[in-house]
Amino acid sequence: MAQLLIVYHSRTGGSQQMAQAAFEGARNEAGTSLKPADQAGPDDLLAADGYLFCAPENLAALSGIMKDFFDRCYYPVLGRIEGRAYAQMICAGSDGESAARQTARIAQGWRLRAVQEPLILCTHAQTPEAILSPKTIPEQELAQCREIGQALAAGLAMGVF
Repeated sequence: MAQLLIVYHSRTGGSQQMAQAAFEGARNEAGTSLKPADQAGPDDLLAADGYLFCAPENLAALSGIMKDFFDRCYYPVLGRIEGRAYAQMICAGSDGESAARQTARIAQGWRLRAVQEPLILCTHAQTPEAILSPKTIPEQELAQCREIGQALAAGLAMGVF
């Protein structure tokens, strides 16, 4: 059975809600694991056929814990996961493009294959209070996350990716 690994980091809940929604969409299509970035490692990457990376953008970059996941795993799996499919979702306050580019560059180094454009959901949090407050992602946007999870898992299960 095809295996999808969803790795996420979330400080205020937005990315976690996105990753959970993707997991809900994926779990009936393929074997699916949902792991926080601080608990995921090289063995998880090696055991999966495809990946969904979900993180917040902090200060125009990936969150530190998500970057730590990539740092810990990069060399142990280099040359061992080439050609596998991946997608990404970013929870951002205003932009998200820098975090998406950063993830794409890491994936390019692993020679992963992007199977869709990054989904960037914007919370419009612009004040310190809004940035630090717990996030609630609207259902319409969570539906997009479910669709990404379902499509990625189904593509893996059918051998499309």
